[in-house]
Amino acid sequence: MNIELSNLTDSKCDLERLKSIAQFTILAQGVHPDSELNISLLDEEEMSALHLRWMEEDGPTDVLAFPMDEVKPNSATLGPAMLGDIALCPTYANKNALKVNSSLQDELELLTVHGVLHLLGYDHMKADEKEVMFALQDKYLVEWRAKR
Repeated sequence: MNIELSNLTDSKCDLERLKSIAQFTILAQGVHPDSELNISLLDEEEMSALHLRWMEEDGPTDVLAFPMDEVKPNSATLGPAMLGDIALCPTYANKNALKVNSSLQDELELLTVHGVLHLLGYDHMKADEKEVMFALQDKYLVEWRAKR
C-alpha cells in the first residue's frame, strides 16, 4: 500500500502511526491492498483556504477528504485505486483534543480514520449515517490500538 504523508506544519506527531491506522482502516474496509492515499498535515491558513474553496465555509477545520477514484468498501477485487487526499490541521485538531481531554496524536489518529471513511463514501449528515460511520471509527481505533 502506498500512503504518502507530508507534515507541512511545526506540529510534532507520529506520522508512522497515522500511516498505520490509515492502512488498517483501508484493509478492514476490504479495499485492494495496493491502493494509494495521500495525507497532508496543514496549518490553519492553508486549511481555511481549502475549507472555503471546497466547502464554502469560512475558517479552518480539523479534516477534509478529497476522494479520487470511486472506491467503495469490499472492492478489493476491482484492483488498486487512488483513494484520494486527506488534509489534517493539527492546530485545529489540538483544540478539539483539549476539549475532550485527549492528546493531539490520538485526535489525529481518529481524524485519519474519519478521513479514510469519507474517501470510501461514508458520511455523517443524517443520523443513521452518522451512527454507522462513528461506530466504524470507534471499532477500528480500538482494534488497531489493541494490536499496537
